[in-house]
Amino acid sequence: MPELSSSQQQKRDEQFIKRTLSLAARGRGKVSPNPMVGAVVVKEGKIIGEGYHQQFGGPHAEINALNTAGDAAAGGTMYLNLEPCVHHGKTPPCTEAIFQAGIARVVIGMRDPNPLVNGQGVTYLRSKGIKVVEKVLYEKCTELNAGFIKFITTGKPLVTLKIAQTLDGRIATSTGHSRWITAEQSRTMAHRLRAQHDAILVGIGTILNDDPQLTVRYAKGVSPKRFILDSLLKIPLDAKVLSKELSVDTTILTTEEASKEKISRIEEKGASVTVLGADERGWIDLKELWTYVADLGMTSVFIEGGSTVQTACLKGGYVDKIFVFIAPKLLGSGIDAIGDLGIRNINSALLLENVQFKRLEEDFMIIADIKK
Repeated sequence: MPELSSSQQQKRDEQFIKRTLSLAARGRGKVSPNPMVGAVVVKEGKIIGEGYHQQFGGPHAEINALNTAGDAAAGGTMYLNLEPCVHHGKTPPCTEAIFQAGIARVVIGMRDPNPLVNGQGVTYLRSKGIKVVEKVLYEKCTELNAGFIKFITTGKPLVTLKIAQTLDGRIATSTGHSRWITAEQSRTMAHRLRAQHDAILVGIGTILNDDPQLTVRYAKGVSPKRFILDSLLKIPLDAKVLSKELSVDTTILTTEEASKEKISRIEEKGASVTVLGADERGWIDLKELWTYVADLGMTSVFIEGGSTVQTACLKGGYVDKIFVFIAPKLLGSGIDAIGDLGIRNINSALLLENVQFKRLEEDFMIIADIKK
């Protein structure tokens, strides 16, 4: 085949890295706390093998791709959205497998921030005479594994807050009625966001007012684990999240004030109950909460109500990203989306960055990062 120009090669590299991202996303909800990784083996411009990390503890994407390519992988190019591992974990180093397969060139979207890998995989490959190209579609690669990146570098999950509100900032009427503030397309988008996270977090008020299922129904994807903040264990035993189908992935987080009898009854339904420390108000201590969630290997958490939880997490500085769905409706009095953050000076306001505005049928959506 004729040799490609640099621009043609770049275009081809981007094309196949896009494919790795598509493959990697198939592991969402199944591989945490590992990253989502896709791998493609290409020879003479054609894909001869591909794979992705399918589940935690299982073969990595590189191994799955090499297995499908077989002996034909020799002399080919491997594309990866993330640098291959160079250490022994639950599986052997992927760098060695790449070398043994005779891969001549490796194209990587981003380096692995894990201190056990970070740059060492690239160094190993180059020491074996393999050409390595880095940072192809780097921003898209970091976006896919944003939860893993934060988790591996800080020990805490990436926290996303979703708010559905009226134009005047209400998430419910003064009586607590909130169905439906936003339109169908916004609700579909919210379900897509649920599917992009390992866990979903709500307060007991949301359960009492709306009795939600907290599952992914209006979009494709795996439903996240459900965590309910309920310091006094007020949850009704007939709540949907405690149903036979949903209870196994539901955890009620409570305090020492909870009834031991009710804990037993909830556990009999198949759900888990975890007792955490309380703060001076008697609410679940949020520092302890996030340590607990991280210890479970949850790399991303989606907060979806209500006002008390949203306010506390913003005030505590735990939120990384925010999605606000705004319906063109006015309620006047009602329940505020965000309560008192303790800000008394405009210069102390929480700042948003990387702000995006989108139109969803009759609603508007604002996406932004919370500036730290």
